[in-house]
Amino acid sequence: MKIYTKTGDDGTTGLFGGDRVSKTHPRIIAYGTVDETNAFIGMARSHLGETDWAMKADAMLVRIQEELFVLGGDLASPGDVKYPVPRIEPQHVARLEEELDKMDTDLPPLKHFILPGGHRTAAALHIARTVCRRAERETIRAAKTEDISDNAIHYLNRLSDFFFVLARWVNQKSGVSDTEWIPVT
Repeated sequence: MKIYTKTGDDGTTGLFGGDRVSKTHPRIIAYGTVDETNAFIGMARSHLGETDWAMKADAMLVRIQEELFVLGGDLASPGDVKYPVPRIEPQHVARLEEELDKMDTDLPPLKHFILPGGHRTAAALHIARTVCRRAERETIRAAKTEDISDNAIHYLNRLSDFFFVLARWVNQKSGVSDTEWIPVT
């Protein structure tokens, strides 16, 4: 099977259900940015080692990568698709919140903004966080004209928070201090 089909040479792509839309369609922009987020997670995972904490972080990130595939399919599927499509559900958001809260209890309280960086995994997670925020904005934009689930938007909002906390957690576990942002006077 060839990877290319040439069907997109006219600037269109297919949604689940068969409709063809422009590659600049709001749904396509949203799920493309979700895919970008997923790629940065892959980069973050590639920097994790074999410690217990790294394996725990990796397991969470693998699950999130799988959920982002569900989210991409969700965003590519108008509500009237005739066959069942897995969707992001409230339990996906709740699991992120539980993991986020658990990691946050291990961290010192924030007293300042922090600069993105630290351990290579943490730096990649900060990139994933910013791309995830863009995916959230694009999904909200798509929801203005398309039937997009609130769960998808909630998931992306929580996921960007998750990446921030996980980056701090990775820095702490690897012995790298977060760099606090102190305004220059």
